Amino acid sequence: MSVQPGKTKIIEQFKADGLDIMFGNPGTVEQGFLDAADNADDFRYVLALQETVAAGIADGYARATGGAALLQLHSGVGLGNGVGMLYQSMRGHTPLVVIAGDAGVRYDAMDAQMAADLVAMARPVTKYATRVTDPGSVLRTVRRAVKIALTPPRGPVFVALPMDVLDAPNDEPVLPTVVPRTDAAPAEAAVAEAAELLAAARRPLILAGDGVSLAGAQAELTAVAELLGADVWDADVSEVTMAASHPLHRGATGHMFGAHSRELVGNADAVLIVGTYAFPEVFPDLASPFAAGAKVVHIDLNAYEIAKNHPVDLGVVADPRAALRALAAVLGGRLPADRRAAAAARLAARTAERDRGRAAFSAGSHDGTPAEAFLHALAGETGGDLIVFDEALTSSPLVTSYLPPDRPGDYHLTRGGSLGVGIPGAIGAKLAHPDRTVVGFTGDGGSMYTFQALWTAARYGVAAKFVICNNHKYRLLDDNIAQYWRERDIPEHAFPRSFDLARPEIDFAGLARSLGADGVRVEKPGQAAGAVRRMLGHPGPFLVDLQI
Repeated sequence: MSVQPGKTKIIEQFKADGLDIMFGNPGTVEQGFLDAADNADDFRYVLALQETVAAGIADGYARATGGAALLQLHSGVGLGNGVGMLYQSMRGHTPLVVIAGDAGVRYDAMDAQMAADLVAMARPVTKYATRVTDPGSVLRTVRRAVKIALTPPRGPVFVALPMDVLDAPNDEPVLPTVVPRTDAAPAEAAVAEAAELLAAARRPLILAGDGVSLAGAQAELTAVAELLGADVWDADVSEVTMAASHPLHRGATGHMFGAHSRELVGNADAVLIVGTYAFPEVFPDLASPFAAGAKVVHIDLNAYEIAKNHPVDLGVVADPRAALRALAAVLGGRLPADRRAAAAARLAARTAERDRGRAAFSAGSHDGTPAEAFLHALAGETGGDLIVFDEALTSSPLVTSYLPPDRPGDYHLTRGGSLGVGIPGAIGAKLAHPDRTVVGFTGDGGSMYTFQALWTAARYGVAAKFVICNNHKYRLLDDNIAQYWRERDIPEHAFPRSFDLARPEIDFAGLARSLGADGVRVEKPGQAAGAVRRMLGHPGPFLVDLQI
């Protein structure tokens, strides 16, 4: 085996694991490693102007590829900058491999400039965090981190790499990381019990999460839903679990108020939870939202989430795809004729409801507002063949009404609660799929957390497109405080001035041009179609400031 400095061998290890592109922002304590990376063959560094941006691009890249992404941060200060975005990745189970350097193990006793406990900083926002102190364990530690990141429940991991450890000779072998297979089928008895609990239901309901998407179980989920005639609600979802246009797909439970989830599930006499946790709200109900006597079955590879907050009748740790496939097979032979007929009737009723809604939507005006006209033109120009990265928040329902999330991999929704992922996420998705049209939607407030990401897109010729849904405020905060007032019988009054972004006016198109991209402002419906054509035809990154 060859003996080389750890800073060289670690790059070979990354490449062996398919991590041949690294997103980051450089720092002095990483300079030797970055110098080696610059001279490495078939290894690419994508520079961002701030660590939050680098973390957002890495998150979008990992989500779009379905694999891991490599993120380099700069010591404690850079890790601190990236923590908010890493929280997004942790909540969304993005397999990021995050590294950061420090000056060296030999300086630990000095409490010198930039000294920090990097592992303690990273631990709350990662699945695994460690620091390498032995020059002979660099690659072993990296492989362990990659394995943990990619093993469900997936998530970001962190490895601190002191400069003197990476400078030291390393004789470890470079070996591809072994990631265990987790497509485990449930026991036959568990499937039979789940089928028995669900087959008797008159008002069945399904809650589905990103575990369905990770398992590639969209078809299996749809089959079970159709057999039961069960409405499907997404809970804590950021990927496609079931075609949004399917008549049984009802939308998302939301992430703010438990009372809303209680309204959705409170009438069900049987609930199947798959690949998610119950419930993901900021202000959840402390009591169980399920009806008294309702049968609850929870299937997930993440045992931690099963019955975490509310009791269930049956919890099954299994791969959602294998479990749903087995459940559909058993339900097919177990549903009595009257339940099968009732399920078919519920599906028919939802289909008729959907078709009426489609007809009304098609017959309606699509140029009443600049946003409606823009989305109508975008859907028409692309035929829906595009990847959407959605941080539109309060404008998201409008976006998805014109561009429904039907196909896995074509839609990524923000998650985790912190702002700023829309622009860098779209850049990451475009880097992953350079031949696809990628459009990132974000708000005027959210965009300003990471707007400098446009510079990275321009630097590397990443031709992603960006739409600022500009309502001149933090509109979500307006909506949430209105709910707060209602719950506490506080009379409505003017929203806090801290929610307002109208003064001074931000020239988003001009700001985009200053960073090497191009842009245009859309204020009137008649400007929308031309803006769409200009955006799609532009060879580089392009931004539309869409007035809401």
